[in-house]
Amino acid sequence: MIGALFAAALLLLHLLTAGLAMAHGLRRRQPRGPLPFICLLRPVCGLDHLDAETLESSFGLDYHDYEIVFCAATETDPAVAPLRAMIARHPGARARLLIGERRISRNPKLNNLAKGWDATGAEWIAMADANLFLPRDYLRQLVACWTPGTGLVSSPPAGVRPEGLAGALEAGFLNGCQARWQLASAAVGNGFAQGKTLFLHRDLLDRQGGLAALGCDMAEDVAATKLVRAAGLAVRLAPRPFGQPVGQRSLRAVWQRQLRWSRIRRQGFPRLFALEPLIGPVLPLLALSGQPALALGFVLLWYGGEWALCRAMGWPRGPRDLAAWVLRDLGLPLLWLATFARSGFEWRGTAMAPAVPGP
Repeated sequence: MIGALFAAALLLLHLLTAGLAMAHGLRRRQPRGPLPFICLLRPVCGLDHLDAETLESSFGLDYHDYEIVFCAATETDPAVAPLRAMIARHPGARARLLIGERRISRNPKLNNLAKGWDATGAEWIAMADANLFLPRDYLRQLVACWTPGTGLVSSPPAGVRPEGLAGALEAGFLNGCQARWQLASAAVGNGFAQGKTLFLHRDLLDRQGGLAALGCDMAEDVAATKLVRAAGLAVRLAPRPFGQPVGQRSLRAVWQRQLRWSRIRRQGFPRLFALEPLIGPVLPLLALSGQPALALGFVLLWYGGEWALCRAMGWPRGPRDLAAWVLRDLGLPLLWLATFARSGFEWRGTAMAPAVPGP
């Protein structure tokens, strides 16, 4: 009896978060008042096979006054030549590429972006990762979310166009797991930033010493969330996550990426991380062992709720994706346990670890 009640409670929570995420996706707003000049700041580090497409989406946005500043740490970065060609193909765009690195933190992404932050005269800055596809109304959506009491507008990515089972697994983590929980939390007024998109007024960071203020945690989104909340402001999320084309992945790459993000969550929000084993179906199904009829009904409702969410949001939801969701959920407990093996990780050749408290 206790096991059935435990499973029912987690199933209701799962379905509730799916419903809240869908409700958040319906919150369409239009910008009000004058539209500000915005600097679209995009860091590059290497060039994945879909990055040329996502970087090209920076041009031709439906926004009257914005500039694009691409940032690369070195002249030899593989993205430099394609970016110069893109800029040449759009002579009417206000776009430039800056080369170099200023070490303001332990975070190489922030070190790369620092020159762009310093070079722009814009008061409003939208930082968007290189592998994020920007819809034409991207900047309009960010501005529309800036309601009273906002300190930052962000969005998790939506995994789109996965190829193969590993690609579907990556999309399953991004969509029905991570985005679902972030959107549901935002729907009840508890938004968390995600580094794929960070839109803010630069004064918030400049009062804290500039972009380096986001380097006090292992990830800039964790630092941004804490900084905004400390200022008494809120993190808002765009109604629907912006697409990140997934393409081909290897199972090893998916595991390493998810393990990296898991360690970031453990370091940034340890109390919430302690509850993560409860977000998957493994523990409630164990509680229903010996009750096959209840277990079958539980599984159908659990994945039916995720399928309904993916259908409402336009996310991948075919038979291969369902198999990937099951594989993801079987791996969630192992991922959570593996997170404790060490505190840091390596990202693009840089060792990242939690800051050591001073004496």
